[in-house]
Amino acid sequence: MTRYFFDLIDPDGRLVDEEGLEFTDMEAVEREATEAMADAARESMQRAIKPRETTIEVRDEFGPVMRVRFSVEVEHVRTQ
Repeated sequence: MTRYFFDLIDPDGRLVDEEGLEFTDMEAVEREATEAMADAARESMQRAIKPRETTIEVRDEFGPVMRVRFSVEVEHVRTQ
């Protein structure tokens, strides 16, 4: 099994995963990364109205292996 680390990157900076999780295949890594992104996106939407982009960078001991991105932009088309 390989240990993968899931770093969170957003406009506020980078939150480095120091512990990581072990997986046997990349499909499981991708599933974990997308679930983590869904949680991060939900949290981002609750605290920000300004445009946001959040990335989860997955890495192993050799470096990055995958990036999952979520971007939100709110555009007002009519003012009241």
